[in-house]
Amino acid sequence: MTTTPGQPIRLSDIDVLARPNCKIKDSERVERIINDIICGGNRELQVVTDFDFTLTKQKTDDGKPVLSSFGMFNKCKSLPSSFLVESKKLYEKYRPIEICPTITHDEKRKHMIDWWEMSGDLLKGFAFDPKEIEELAKQYSHALRDGVHDLFKLTHEMDVPVLVFSAGLGDSIKAVLQHEQIMLANVKLVSNFLKYQNGMVNGFSEEYPLIHTFNKNETVLEGTEYYDMVHNRQHVILMGDSLADADMAEGVPKTSSILKIGFLFDHPEKNLPKYMDRFDIVLMDDQTMDIPREILSLVKQQNP
Repeated sequence: MTTTPGQPIRLSDIDVLARPNCKIKDSERVERIINDIICGGNRELQVVTDFDFTLTKQKTDDGKPVLSSFGMFNKCKSLPSSFLVESKKLYEKYRPIEICPTITHDEKRKHMIDWWEMSGDLLKGFAFDPKEIEELAKQYSHALRDGVHDLFKLTHEMDVPVLVFSAGLGDSIKAVLQHEQIMLANVKLVSNFLKYQNGMVNGFSEEYPLIHTFNKNETVLEGTEYYDMVHNRQHVILMGDSLADADMAEGVPKTSSILKIGFLFDHPEKNLPKYMDRFDIVLMDDQTMDIPREILSLVKQQNP
């Protein structure tokens, strides 16, 4: 859409927000936040986004499930069969807990810590060539949501910092972003990276605390160069696919306006009310970046 600088935006002016799979609980609040973000311009704005099933689709065009960053790693041919067997057991035990609509947030946190710590223990004592992940990344471009490339290039043009915040495997995520040429200068990736010792995998890197679904927020970045760069940016476009992702902007001390966009796919009939309580905009079975891309375009139009 084309707008006039200085003229307030109405939600009815933004066609993509009128799609039937776009759910908004409080239209007045969303309209106010979007106008705050637009008025603040690019210098007040940052983007904070999850990776698995947020930057990536939740299903491919032919309806097949998309691999997570850990799932992608598990496709590497040199991994020991014992690792794959035990890793699958952990997934089958803890993934249902992670997405269960009835288990409390605090209870889930305990289980996620157990899952990630046991996963880290499995990732020790075997040789692995990181180039295997780079080769797999070449086959992964179809998994990114439609419009991700345009969104990242737009943030780069506008000098808007992007934090990709993931409880997944950072090695896989970085390989995909680099292969797709969107690991740009304005993009920071915080995730769990493999650590090596004498050519052997030795658990997770200790650069950051172990990142799991329920501790992802910007407090873990305090004292870093990235935190110093963004903590005074008052406006945030936040994107995630789990209820816990709604908290990723915690730790930004001067934030005045956060637009939270949630991608809902699992248990939609049970989860929609909870997602609408936690996110400003909920997108049901949406495999695109149309809405965040449109909002960024409005910021650019109104702040030439």
